[in-house]
Order: sequence, then structure tokens, then C-alpha cells
Amino acid sequence: MNITDIKIRKLFNDDGPMKAIASVTFDEQLAVHDIKVIYARDRYLIVMPSRKNPDGTYRDIVHPINSSFRAQLEAAVLEARERALAEAQAQKDAETYSVEEE
Repeated sequence: MNITDIKIRKLFNDDGPMKAIASVTFDEQLAVHDIKVIYARDRYLIVMPSRKNPDGTYRDIVHPINSSFRAQLEAAVLEARERALAEAQAQKDAETYSVEEE
């Protein structure tokens, strides 16, 4: 299964643990939404979409079956987040530069 697209839907710049929300497309045929990027235990990691059970626990709706694919997915999403951060910073810098010129 190949990752064919990753969209970072939202970036969070506050001090909370959640840093981004992503959607990932596989083989141009299946999309998984609401994959969260969080910062915990001194590293970034992904959290798969889940739902709350009646007993208050959470259960993943979709998840990688093996650790090698989880690592591949996590690396791809984290790389997409870094690109989105760089693009957002470039846009912010361009807006600042444009305002300074006026």
C-alpha cells in the first residue's frame, strides 16, 4: 500500500501537545482523515483516528497492522508537517516583507 497524498489540514502553534491534523490518501483510492500529530515524551508522533467507547476508553477506527508500516506512515506525516510549517513561515515572511515595502 502506497501513500499517494498527505494533506496537513490544520497546524497548531500553541503550547498544547497537538501540533497538526492530517489526511492521508493510500493508492489514490482510500483516504484516512483526522490523523493527529502530537508532541509527547520529547518527540513527535502520530495518533490514529479513534472513537470514545461507552466505558470512556478510546478505540482506533483505523490503524497500521505492523510496526514497519506505522513507522513509514509516521515518517511521511511528520515530513509533511515540516513542509507545511516551512510553507506557512514563508507565507508569513512574504506578508511581513510586503507590508514593510508599503
